Amino acid sequence: MLGKSSMKLILIALMLAFVFTLAACGNNTEADAPKTSNEDVESTQEVENTEEEVVEAETTSYTVEHAMDTIEIEKTPERVVILTNEGTEALLALDVTPVGAVSSWTGDPWYDHISEQMEGVQEVGTESEPNLEAIAALKPDLIIGNKMRQEAVYEQLSAIAPTVFAESLRGDWKINFELYAEALNKKEEGQQVLNDYSNRITSFQEQAGDLVDLEISMIRFLGGDVRIYQKDSFSGVILEEIGFARPESQNVDEFAIMGATKEMIPDMDGDILFYFTYETGDGEGSKVEEEWLNDPLFQKLPVVEAGNAYKVDDAIWNTAGGVIAAHLMLDDLEKKILK
Repeated sequence: MLGKSSMKLILIALMLAFVFTLAACGNNTEADAPKTSNEDVESTQEVENTEEEVVEAETTSYTVEHAMDTIEIEKTPERVVILTNEGTEALLALDVTPVGAVSSWTGDPWYDHISEQMEGVQEVGTESEPNLEAIAALKPDLIIGNKMRQEAVYEQLSAIAPTVFAESLRGDWKINFELYAEALNKKEEGQQVLNDYSNRITSFQEQAGDLVDLEISMIRFLGGDVRIYQKDSFSGVILEEIGFARPESQNVDEFAIMGATKEMIPDMDGDILFYFTYETGDGEGSKVEEEWLNDPLFQKLPVVEAGNAYKVDDAIWNTAGGVIAAHLMLDDLEKKILK
């Protein structure tokens, strides 16, 4: 039998062995654990910083000066109602789908060239008569409109949500576009859209060369009216940006000669003639177009006899009035002039 002294020695030896075993296991665990590198810490910090910047951008208030007032917008809008056709194109170009929009001047209810992008958008009346009840029901956090169209209902709109108005609808669409981008808290994205458009104008000029010396004429047929379009129109501004020449009667800083008579047909001549027709579905615009195109005086225009008179889409060349239409108009010019 082992004495008490021997038993104590054995117990001490067993305890020491147990302690060494635990120490070894602890060392293995530490060795096997993945080490956190400086790069991992920096990467995690970058993600956290980015998330903080996004949250800050969405929640920081900002002020916008517009045609009616200077207002404060609490955060980046998420539910936007747009009350102009050219404004609708601005939102779409900025990857913003409005919750509500006024109907297009032609289409059911949107122009063909934007109908797919407008799927699910609620129609809220027209530019001339926006439906205030429909707008309020959408609970927007921003309304964008135009003083020229909706000044009379600005106060009612402002009572629904922060409201930003552009001054006018004629001339250079880029002026309004910049305001819309600012109101949407998308100034950088807006500048990129404008840069892309500017680059395309430059590219067209380089390809056209001396072709910009051609005189471009534009006329529009409507039910009960014929117009000769001048420089201060949507398509006129784009032609001027490119540098195209215009016939003498059209080389004027005005919108259009309205109520043109057939005695004025010679003023429609040019090296190239583009004509477009505002047709709402009642056939009246098309009747006027047919009557004038078949008039002997029109048929004898040198531009018509040369086969250089082209029909283009009224929505693209005139009524839509926004950035998407501007690019589509450039498509037409490329096809007809750079062919």
